[in-house]
Amino acid sequence: MKKTNLAKRTLAAIFAASMTLGMGSASMASEERMDAEKIKEANQAETLAEAETSEETETAGDSEQAKRTEYPVTITTYDGDGSEIETTYEKAPKKVLAVYQGSIETLLALGLEDPIVAAAGLDNEVPDEMKAAFSELNYLDEFTPSLETATMLEPDMIFSWGSIFADDRLGAAADWIDKGVNTYINTNTRPAGDGDGYERTLEHEYTDILNMGIIFDVQDKAEAIVEEMKNTVSTVLEETASIEEKPTVMIVEFLGDTISNYGAKSLGGDMVTQLGGILANPDASSIGQEDLIVANPDVIFVVYMPYSGDDPETVKNEKLNMLLENEAYQSLDAVQNGRVVPIMLSEMYASATRTQDGLENFAKGMYPDLNLE
Repeated sequence: MKKTNLAKRTLAAIFAASMTLGMGSASMASEERMDAEKIKEANQAETLAEAETSEETETAGDSEQAKRTEYPVTITTYDGDGSEIETTYEKAPKKVLAVYQGSIETLLALGLEDPIVAAAGLDNEVPDEMKAAFSELNYLDEFTPSLETATMLEPDMIFSWGSIFADDRLGAAADWIDKGVNTYINTNTRPAGDGDGYERTLEHEYTDILNMGIIFDVQDKAEAIVEEMKNTVSTVLEETASIEEKPTVMIVEFLGDTISNYGAKSLGGDMVTQLGGILANPDASSIGQEDLIVANPDVIFVVYMPYSGDDPETVKNEKLNMLLENEAYQSLDAVQNGRVVPIMLSEMYASATRTQDGLENFAKGMYPDLNLE
């Protein structure tokens, strides 16, 4: 604008001079015309530059719009028997029934507390940064809502684990879809069905978060959460690239006389593998005392789970001591080298947004000198 005003004042001065001098020489008139042409060209250049700037701004806006959800959108999920089903969203859901930890926390992490008509099934308190939003929710007394309760809430979406869509709970997901209520299960809770089941992977957790971003049109927030997780994996691999012998690892959970082993088909096992660790017993789902001794891994992660009302430190120490205070395990390298590490179940099983904590804790346990700050 300033350049335009200057151009106008310059033209005015030229014309004023022309009037004062009257019938000037031809050369002077020619110079005046040349000056006027230069000013005209300058104005045209300025106008063109402004147009290009405006076009670039619009292009950037179009790029951002490209990440917006265009409804209707179809999302693939699963029924309670593990079969694949498709759901179509005409718009973002407004009345969501969110059941179990990961479902609730994923929505809160995405800033989606307002669409939650009711929540249920927390094993632990939500993280501190979510507590204010959680306090505004309608949290049900029923840990697992009944079919009657769910029906009375009149949700337009149910977000939960696969187990909730069983005959003795909410019934088949397909039945809800037929009634106009979309469903979505955490992919890593998909029932195995016939055969040996399928692998529960880190990629599935990414997909669930990104799908929520698409469904609710908050893709930027979902992508930021997933990107942090992926960056953690990349950083760990880069920082440990020079380590020739990667640590051997076992993830175990002591359940009475049974020892669960989280192998290659488990989410925890996949997280360890993605971070460069080597599973010492990748195939077994349960092991005996002798199996653990024979495997003798470099690092042993002991799974613990403090449920609502439990003291987390007490539960954690009780689980660790089942290994550390057992005479049969004193010869293990992990015990002698102080490499028995606690890991919370919710950080490595259907972990949703807690996946970030799980990745960091696995990385620190496998590579004690690693700095992830």
